Amino acid sequence: MAIRTTTHLNFRGTAGQALAFYRSVFGGRLTLATYGDLGAPKDAPGADKVVFGQVENEDGFRVMAYDIPGPDDADPAAIAGSTRRENGMTLTDRTFFQSVRGETLDEVTGYWQALSEGADIVEPLAASPWSPGFGMLTDRFGVTWVLDVQAPYAG
Repeated sequence: MAIRTTTHLNFRGTAGQALAFYRSVFGGRLTLATYGDLGAPKDAPGADKVVFGQVENEDGFRVMAYDIPGPDDADPAAIAGSTRRENGMTLTDRTFFQSVRGETLDEVTGYWQALSEGADIVEPLAASPWSPGFGMLTDRFGVTWVLDVQAPYAG
């Protein structure tokens, strides 16, 4: 038996834009369906919002998202809270971070550079005591990402 988890992100009117951005960063296939596509009257408020969206690539990256019914709010801080680093500690009121771990610093650096467009950098990507490369950022859609290079662990 195998099990696989997938992060499902909730947005207020920006799910389509966020998923298109994540596809530009990680590649793969983008799937979108609106409330109208799945039966809501096409002229109903919110019918054009994303009810199911997903980006999935061949390397195992997968994220899902939808637009929460109701009013839009594009302010990531109002939606998701905040995260900062002080004295080597992460201080946050968010309930989760999205983590991406790569095998090489070059791989992770590529993702970092793409995700950092319009992002707030929480911790710059750099070597740390536990990884050859570790960094945190909150992207322009309000999702906080932890990116790191898988460190070799003694077994």
